[in-house]
Amino acid sequence: MEKAASFGATLLILVASLASESRGSMAQWIPASATFYGGGDASGTMGGACGYGNLYNDGYGIENAALSTALFNSGGSCGMCFHIVCDASKSPWCKKGTSITVTATNYCPPNYDLPNDNGGWCNPPREHFDMSQPAWETIAIYRGGIVPVYYRRVSCQRTGGIRFAINGRDYFELVLVSNVGGSGVVFGMWIKGSGTDWIVMSRNWGMNWHTLTYLNGQSLSFRVQTDDGRVKTAYNVAPSTWKFGDTYATSIQF
Repeated sequence: MEKAASFGATLLILVASLASESRGSMAQWIPASATFYGGGDASGTMGGACGYGNLYNDGYGIENAALSTALFNSGGSCGMCFHIVCDASKSPWCKKGTSITVTATNYCPPNYDLPNDNGGWCNPPREHFDMSQPAWETIAIYRGGIVPVYYRRVSCQRTGGIRFAINGRDYFELVLVSNVGGSGVVFGMWIKGSGTDWIVMSRNWGMNWHTLTYLNGQSLSFRVQTDDGRVKTAYNVAPSTWKFGDTYATSIQF
């Protein structure tokens, strides 16, 4: 009874805090589990299956997590934000009264050599977060290793505007979109050269989008649609002198 009451009190605190967020609630609380990786400074979480590089440069910092197959959606969940609370009614390793919001920046692959309940934490159909160590230690004690959690999707709060990193070569533009607020997830992308109409881009992997169009020497504009249907357009983001490998920040945000 005491444990149940304790967790109930924690949820009441979280509900109150979420109620104060504008557009913060996107889903109900769902049970899952969480581990950690990447070291005490989270340096091991940089890069990964979403295509983000240095998570500081891309706007995400150390409050990030890799998602299990059941949550990753083949990269379609990259950029999502989740509010997570440790279930203190089921584990003594939880830090009561705490919570954290993390961004999905990587994939936690399954390990079919281990059972789902003993090491194969990211095996389907488990919903699991492999969080950066500093993020995990916000809600749990290091020695615990793995804890039961509750999570819900929330709106992403970002500093600054959307960022576009242009990679590829000649007839292949591969654009990484990062630091996306609101839903956080890019669902549709368009690119426009100063000498073209809007061109639909295809998701290549993670949050990398591509087009097979020669756009060298043209200034570039981008249009982004998030998975909640909102659309933002950033005109003339890259000047005509842009080069592959360049990254451009905007003042446009959801």
